[in-house]
Amino acid sequence: MEAAGKEEISVEDEAVDKNIFKDCNKIAFYRRQKQQLSRRSTYKASLDSATTGKDSTKFRIINETTKVPLMAEIYGIEGNIFRLKINEETPLKPRYEVPDVLTSKPSTVRLISCAGDADSLVLTDKKGDLKYHITANPFKIDLVSEEEVVMSINSLGQLYFEHLQIPLEQRATKENKEDTSADTSQEDQDDLGLWEEKFGKFVDIKVNGPASIGLDFSLHGFEHLYGIPQHADSHQLKNTSDGDAYRLYNLDVYGYKIHDKMGIYGSVPYLLAHKLGRTLGIFWLNASETLVEINTEPAVKYMVTQMGPVAAKQKVRCRTDVHWMSESGIIDVFLLMGPTPSDVFKQYSYLTGTQAMPPLFSLGYHQCRWNYEDEQDVKAVDAGFDEHDIPYDVMWLDIEHTEGKRYFTWDKKRFPNPRGMQELLRSKNRKLVVISDPHIKIDPDYSVYVKAKEQGFFVKNQEGGDFEGVCWPGLSSYLDFTNPKVREWYSGLFTFSAYQGSTDILYIWNDMNEPSVFRGPELTMQKNAIHHGNWEHRELHNMYGFYQMATAEGLIQRSKGKERPFVLTRSFFAGSQKYGAVWTGDNTAEWSYLKISIPMLLTLSITGISFCGADVGGFIGNPEAELLVRWYQAGAYQPFFRGHATMNTKRREPWLFGEEYTQLIREAIRQRYTLLPYWYSLFYCAHVTAQPVMRPLWIEFPEELDTFGVEDEYMLGSALLVHPVTEPKASTVDVFLPGSNEVWYDSKTFTHWEGARTVKVQVALDTIPVFQRGGSIVPIKTTVGKSTGYMTDSPYGLRVALSTKDSAMGEFYLDDGHSFRYLHQKQFLHRKFSFLSGVLINSCADKRGHYPSKCVVEQIFVLGLKKQPSSVTILSSDGKDEPVAFTYCAQMATLQLEKLSLNISADWEVHVR
Repeated sequence: MEAAGKEEISVEDEAVDKNIFKDCNKIAFYRRQKQQLSRRSTYKASLDSATTGKDSTKFRIINETTKVPLMAEIYGIEGNIFRLKINEETPLKPRYEVPDVLTSKPSTVRLISCAGDADSLVLTDKKGDLKYHITANPFKIDLVSEEEVVMSINSLGQLYFEHLQIPLEQRATKENKEDTSADTSQEDQDDLGLWEEKFGKFVDIKVNGPASIGLDFSLHGFEHLYGIPQHADSHQLKNTSDGDAYRLYNLDVYGYKIHDKMGIYGSVPYLLAHKLGRTLGIFWLNASETLVEINTEPAVKYMVTQMGPVAAKQKVRCRTDVHWMSESGIIDVFLLMGPTPSDVFKQYSYLTGTQAMPPLFSLGYHQCRWNYEDEQDVKAVDAGFDEHDIPYDVMWLDIEHTEGKRYFTWDKKRFPNPRGMQELLRSKNRKLVVISDPHIKIDPDYSVYVKAKEQGFFVKNQEGGDFEGVCWPGLSSYLDFTNPKVREWYSGLFTFSAYQGSTDILYIWNDMNEPSVFRGPELTMQKNAIHHGNWEHRELHNMYGFYQMATAEGLIQRSKGKERPFVLTRSFFAGSQKYGAVWTGDNTAEWSYLKISIPMLLTLSITGISFCGADVGGFIGNPEAELLVRWYQAGAYQPFFRGHATMNTKRREPWLFGEEYTQLIREAIRQRYTLLPYWYSLFYCAHVTAQPVMRPLWIEFPEELDTFGVEDEYMLGSALLVHPVTEPKASTVDVFLPGSNEVWYDSKTFTHWEGARTVKVQVALDTIPVFQRGGSIVPIKTTVGKSTGYMTDSPYGLRVALSTKDSAMGEFYLDDGHSFRYLHQKQFLHRKFSFLSGVLINSCADKRGHYPSKCVVEQIFVLGLKKQPSSVTILSSDGKDEPVAFTYCAQMATLQLEKLSLNISADWEVHVR
């Protein structure tokens, strides 16, 4: 298995589905819950014994059949958030509660009882905007806003809680077998997987028996739901009533099927619901295998009687039911009550953190392949970009750069002088990224393995020995990143003294961290493997990759806390945005995968992970030249921009398809670099305010129903609408331009259209349909260098697109692009541009920041200026008023100012009269 390739473990689609990975009906806890819920056992709340403390209100819930009690806790949390926790009142042993994901203990808001008796209880916070109506029998919670029920919990009676049990071998010694489930027939045991669950040749032993949980949420008036990545499926979540539920279970799925609900590399158990007038979120904090069923009931008309002259009016409301089921843990759910999309993003980020502020170089173009063969290959590819005048920032090395897949090493024949190779890249202001996977080759001569084994740092098997599984190096053990000491030790491996041959331009790619185990069940780790604290792997499977982001901490420590890290991870969980970037894994070089990348990235973006992308060109297979060009054009307008290809594919560096295609790819990449000031400003906004970089239209136009299902185009920030071409041989695309009061400008031709319409746009192979929204100002670079490092002092331009009211606004953010000085020393520049009544003003947006810059704005384009000005003058901060030359095009209604020298960091005004 030493040189195993992904091709060797890949199989045809049919085999992947039927033999390697489970569908829902092969998941025992799903079958149990579906069977039990069909019998409708109910829960009753004991509200007469409810107690309200400083942080929460507690009450018992009793299963009417088994009489076993649960304890419910309801918390009010700052910023319009509610939290509901349900656990066994007296569990046999503690049940797993997800640690480390919440950034800190949320600040609670005391809930007060405003009504209640034995049958019901009403809680509210001081503001009283939202009320929590709890009904005792059967147990149900209604969230009420302005006298309207927004959400109901357990209204379908799907609360489900399997209690931990004494192991069977201990039961046999007890005279009194209290729990009836111990007497389950062998036939039922086999079917329901109570104590052991079989899948293929694998048997999953459950020491404490079944422990799954479930709960339903009814969202009143909502039929548009989004989120719960990662699935290769539509942005809007689909009804699951006629097929599989959405599965959240991190798996290494090579060449995953599209339009499928199976879990792939990462999981964020968080969904958003949106309707006219309100957005809300449900964050189900559980790291075990999770299934989500969604069922939308169409609108039903019913009569609402009114007093007075109007006898009655019809009210139409649909309802969507969401049923969460997890294999273990507790019910711990956060209800983010919005009411706007922006509010929900802030609420989720308050709990799990915002997107890490990326170093500027990481927003440039990345060149990757499995594998660049040796130092000469790297040197030749690097030179190829310069020879063909194509900018790029980062060279990547996959697993073959190591000595026999031993991470933190270099193949001495292929890469004898890694420092020299990095110095070559450094001389061009470029960086290197190398791969580091969580499996460690079992080798008594490999120091990383020896030190980890000596300290007991590997995941254990049921017998107490190190868990062993097969991955790229052959037989491997897996680091137990759930142990804080392991994370601390692992972070230390990135120091220059520990990682021989590394320099400060080397950054990291964490792959295979679902974790991938080639001969394991569903190509992952057995669920009964043991982690730190004696927790089974089943409890925390979806967090394993999240914890490997100790890598980011290692890179920070390497620089003594001064430099921002860059880490790309394949597996992720809620909160992974705090550490780096994510991509969509092993996609295929087909048009359908280009197309599905858009909704996949939109879903990641709205669930906190703004720094996301898809492998340009498709990882698997050989893209035709047209597909490759279209993918570069799409990737240039997506947050993480990397070309990548698997072993045994044809080389596809941008200049290998003939001059026509080289020119087209060059232009797409150059457009990315031109827009870097806007990209960087958007990432600062995501970092500070949690607003996504890449946005579905419904976020920017939440009151326009026509935008709710759009997934073939999207917004970058609030200013640019992008509609990538995703069909072969396309000559036109239909672009929906939202907003009845909006005006949109083609960013290439400056042609403008009014909003709230679909326009047919002509597209040649060099066309990337991008539209600037009227009312926005976009900062750009007027010249492009070999890499971002060459562009530090190059001039800026402003694209001012006027609204229907002849005004525009925009922001600009600048810092050193690499350090934490923006955070600790407030060394940053945050400027605000506004155009109103013919005056363009550059003013300070945040007085806390100080970052002197020599850069100037040398070019200003104003789009949509209907009347030719008689003069244009500049009023500088010292009071001087100087006329400037201008060019006005009446046909296109554009004003162009060139050869300006306006300092980007100074206050000034441009008067257009």
